[in-house]
Amino acid sequence: RRQALGADTQRLAAQALTGFVVRLPGWPGAQRIALYVAADGEIDPGPLAAQAHTQGKQLFLPIIKSDNSLTFAAWLTHDALLVNRYGIPEPPAHARRCPVTDLDIIFLPLVGWDARGGRLGMGGGFYDRSLSGVTGPLLVGLAHSSQQVDCIPREDWDISLDFIATEASLHCCQE
Repeated sequence: RRQALGADTQRLAAQALTGFVVRLPGWPGAQRIALYVAADGEIDPGPLAAQAHTQGKQLFLPIIKSDNSLTFAAWLTHDALLVNRYGIPEPPAHARRCPVTDLDIIFLPLVGWDARGGRLGMGGGFYDRSLSGVTGPLLVGLAHSSQQVDCIPREDWDISLDFIATEASLHCCQE
């Protein structure tokens, strides 16, 4: 569904999403924000990154390590991003790292989501592996409302999201 959206629809959705994200509890005080670079029809966090930057928040992007877990590195606008083995842009090797527990909010891409915080990713388990057992950061999925399904089947290792932000609303997933 997300791949079928035209460029104008994608751009408007990304802008609208930002208006909902800034309503998150914890957004005003959040200083360290992890985002991603959109690919394959994912909703683009670019407008959200611009908003966070104007508010003086530090931005981080995931880097896929050799063990397929993630580390988060500072995303500075003057640094050129490097393409990893999966074709995903990442900060350069010299970029400052931030432990996941020091992040305030982590925005995650997804393929599908449900109202209980279930998230279907691209199947690599990168976020599940990296966030398992981690407490502290607010976990927020970014998606198009059309990606919602009734139920995402879960395994023991699947992480749950605290919120889902779409172009149409902000969903609290905490039970």
